[in-house]
Amino acid sequence: MLDYLILGAIQGIFEWIPVSSEGVVALVSQFLVRTVNPLEVALFLHLGTLLAVLIYFRQDWLEVMTFKNKGLFGFLVVATAISGIIGFFLYKLVENMAVGSTLLILTGFGLLATAYFHKTQKTFDFSFKKLAVLSGILQGLSVIPGLSRSGATIFGLSLGKLSPGEILKISYMMSAPAVFFMVIYLFWQNPVLFIQAWPALISSFLVGILSLRVLLKVAYKINFFKFALIFAILCFLGAGINFIL
Repeated sequence: MLDYLILGAIQGIFEWIPVSSEGVVALVSQFLVRTVNPLEVALFLHLGTLLAVLIYFRQDWLEVMTFKNKGLFGFLVVATAISGIIGFFLYKLVENMAVGSTLLILTGFGLLATAYFHKTQKTFDFSFKKLAVLSGILQGLSVIPGLSRSGATIFGLSLGKLSPGEILKISYMMSAPAVFFMVIYLFWQNPVLFIQAWPALISSFLVGILSLRVLLKVAYKINFFKFALIFAILCFLGAGINFIL
């Protein structure tokens, strides 16, 4: 049980920062839990952080579900459909793939670009619909271990004219529908995983909602250029550690 609690806590922290929580959890689970597929464990633990996103942004979700925010509703539908199609076909190809340092480095450069965009106040004429398509593609690709979902979607959303707060909120919210359908698929494929790893759900939820609260408070207090720059540095550090391991 302790092993799963540790994995859940790792997921709760790394889900929100761009170092690929799937890759980190899958890597650690190879040492702690040897009886199940590491990538399946990593993907399954997103259920805990999904609950954290639903509760933390509960007012926004209420507006989406009651169609008071039709723009965000449409965005999530488009992004989820695209990421679901891409992620589904990629999953079988990458389920035994190790974490890729190259992809973490690529995510880091994407976040350096994000920092540059906000430092220079450079904007692009990307409509909300185009951002949904682009972010959906990037989220679908993030099923590959090493490509950070949060880092990739933050980069994609930064290509529009959204405020820093909107970028982070939408990036974290758009994970919820994709995770929901992914968990259903995992349950269909391996229902035993839910029986074995339930303690990890508790710790990933509790640590996830706490770390999300702290991270967003920090993001609103510092310049978004610095925030994106810090995220980029974390990516490069993660790539370096993964290369050593």
